[in-house]
Amino acid sequence: MAHVSDLIATDIEAYLHQHERKGLLRFITCGSVDDGKSTVIGRLLYESKMLFEDQVAAIEADSKKFGTQGGEIDFALLVDGLAAEREQGITIDVAYRFFSTDRRKFIVADTPGHEQYTRNMITGASTADAAVILIDARKGVLTQTRRHSYLVSLIGIRNVVLAINKMDLVDFSEATFRAIEADYRAFAARIGLEHITAIPLSGLRGDNMVERSTRTPWYQGPTLMEFLETTEVDEDRLQAEPFRLPVQWVNRPNLDFRGYCGVVTAGVVRPGDRIRVVPSGRESVVTRLVTPAGDVNEAVAGQSVTVTLADEVDISRGDVIATADAPPEVADQFECTVVWMADEPLLPGRPYLLKIGARTVSATVTDAKYKVNVNTMEHLATKALALNEIGVCNIAIDRPIAFDPYKANKDTGGFILIDRMTNNTVGAGMIHFALRRSHNIHLQHLDIDKQARARLKGQHPVVLWFTGLSGAGKSTIANLVEKKLHALGRHSYLLDGDNVRHGLNKDLGFTEGDRVENIRRVAEVAKLMVDAGLIVLTAFISPFRSERAMARTLLGENEFIEIHVDTPLDVAESRDVKGLYKKARRGELRNFTGIDSPYEPPETPDLRVNTVETTPEQAADLVIEKLRSLGLLEA
Repeated sequence: MAHVSDLIATDIEAYLHQHERKGLLRFITCGSVDDGKSTVIGRLLYESKMLFEDQVAAIEADSKKFGTQGGEIDFALLVDGLAAEREQGITIDVAYRFFSTDRRKFIVADTPGHEQYTRNMITGASTADAAVILIDARKGVLTQTRRHSYLVSLIGIRNVVLAINKMDLVDFSEATFRAIEADYRAFAARIGLEHITAIPLSGLRGDNMVERSTRTPWYQGPTLMEFLETTEVDEDRLQAEPFRLPVQWVNRPNLDFRGYCGVVTAGVVRPGDRIRVVPSGRESVVTRLVTPAGDVNEAVAGQSVTVTLADEVDISRGDVIATADAPPEVADQFECTVVWMADEPLLPGRPYLLKIGARTVSATVTDAKYKVNVNTMEHLATKALALNEIGVCNIAIDRPIAFDPYKANKDTGGFILIDRMTNNTVGAGMIHFALRRSHNIHLQHLDIDKQARARLKGQHPVVLWFTGLSGAGKSTIANLVEKKLHALGRHSYLLDGDNVRHGLNKDLGFTEGDRVENIRRVAEVAKLMVDAGLIVLTAFISPFRSERAMARTLLGENEFIEIHVDTPLDVAESRDVKGLYKKARRGELRNFTGIDSPYEPPETPDLRVNTVETTPEQAADLVIEKLRSLGLLEA
């Protein structure tokens, strides 16, 4: 093991103090499959004497069982811990290892090379200060090399090692090394990567890992370990930036103390500094900086701290405390880059949750502007993003938030997108700037509101959202319900799927993206009609739960009644009043719900009507009865 020091025996306190004050570098290894990422990390630990004797014995035993290096040690097994990784000889998940030298502490994330695991690579890179991009000297720059390099540039990693590995397999050829370096630098210049250090390596043999190799006398640069020990981290740059503290928790242990806890993501703060709370805009003065070790005179970027203020200011989780003269921007619409990480595509109009810092808000991609071809950097027109695609989108959220452009601050400019139904992380994003419309368009106050209009009509406005397969009977039942409401003197309107597509939505087709946009527009129209005091009936297949959930969120309590017109596919197909199922079965209609496009039935609808056992007239009566039971219609 390293760190053999006389201080351990003579003055353990001095030894621990010496190592506590060492800086930390987080870095990732990335690149294409089989370029030797895990081997390089394993060899680095071995050459640096960071392994215990029993670890070396274990890897020697594992190498005989799983290894790919004949009788020699397979260093990749040090970080490839999953059984599937060892069996296939690839990295699947991100593996983190901690180690330290006399000069610095390190956390390395070994990320997968396969395109299908791009999401894992993004996860590992999100907190990294440096990237080691591996290239197999026999293959040169590959598609995945470009993809990972582009992601590294997007995430804002400034220090990059171009590790040209397996030089032993090309006889340590300088010409090969220079050709790959030139090819990569030409690509890197196009994506904005500037600080690149190219190093010829042999992870298997240990050349230029810790000691300079005698087999590359033409190379005069640093070894990989020398680079990692001396490269600059972003701490100094972050401390020069304006102060930012996203509030994670309001600490109120007693009536005499109110502190705001979080990690300083940029800048320096001291007692007496004037601050502004964003997005509220209130200003105050810092009175104390509290840490577990007691009060301190300053807190810097990367430090966890509790801030107390001179004034009683309304601050909650997700707000940002910032320097008063350079606060973050506030907006509710942005242009941003999105890396899509889900099997289901990103669709404009579909609602997601957006988490930025400690704040989570509802978000919708309003426009997918283009996606990027990572090989050519070409911008390609698109209406959606598929798994592992990278694109530029406009996003709107349901309330203004504090933010900085991602290039200025990763923590207040980076976000994740979460699926509302599954709570899975489906995308990672980086904010470019706020859209001008977010500053120029404001809600206009109207004196006559929804309640006033409803009182005039003498009714409770509500949306009756009928969903079900084509041919289930939605329009028939909705039409009967409206006739009954009309007979009772109620003011209503029926939004029918076919009718809307003759006007408002005539520009939309039947792709998954168009269906999402179709329902988004209908939901917005229904919301306006409820605001006008009407009882609104909608008859749409509305095949996806997420869009129906989105429609519900637009309305208030007891203003959205989901009615599942439950008809089995074979029954709906046997009716086939419009002949659509026959066309779909003949392949003349694509993306037909129930045939080659999915339908997600409601899990807990407010009312389910079975049209096999119930006539349309009886189903309409059930809907009226439901309204009366909820107090939305007088008995």
